[in-house]
Amino acid sequence: MIGIIDYGMGNLFSVSKALERLEVPYKIGDQPSKLENCHGYILPGVGAFPDAMKALHEHQFIDFIKRKVDKGVPLYGICLGMQLLFEESEEGGSTAGLGLFPGKIKRFTGLDHQGTSYKVPHMGWNQLMIHQLDRPILAKVEEEFVYFVHSYVVQTEESSLLYATADYHMAVPAIVGRDNLVASQFHPEKSGRAGMQLLENFCKQMVHSKEHV
Repeated sequence: MIGIIDYGMGNLFSVSKALERLEVPYKIGDQPSKLENCHGYILPGVGAFPDAMKALHEHQFIDFIKRKVDKGVPLYGICLGMQLLFEESEEGGSTAGLGLFPGKIKRFTGLDHQGTSYKVPHMGWNQLMIHQLDRPILAKVEEEFVYFVHSYVVQTEESSLLYATADYHMAVPAIVGRDNLVASQFHPEKSGRAGMQLLENFCKQMVHSKEHV
């Protein structure tokens, strides 16, 4: 059973429909007591970082998420849900994140290394560059095109976290992970075959491997 964390800022419909297509059982909960015994979790996210952290706090999910991750329960963060896993964001000032990964969230500068301007947000289809082929979450995933829409980007010095990147005037962290925690900056549920494969891998490989631990 996959628990979809509902704190009022996630695209629950598209995520739930993707799981239905994969025939993966799930439930949606807006407070920890409704999601306590799931085998894995999805943290979706759209909107602004400070609002999301406030909403997670109000729904009492911050300690819940940290506790589940610490116990080894698999969790997948999507888009803003990925950014929330890091230490802090400069969006709307400086806001502390969940601190499960080292790194900060900063806005695309809009200027490349030559001083030429580029469009922000990074929106549309972009190609994955996979760096860690042996990761279970990447089984049968190739360097395909996936769908991004974001104005802020992860900056981390921990290269071991980078399962895959995409090129948008810089190396954009596209899939990050460590142990039972994985996340994608793009929306897998909107990213065609590659995205559905990622969700299937999470639900049927990562989660299944943890069910009897």
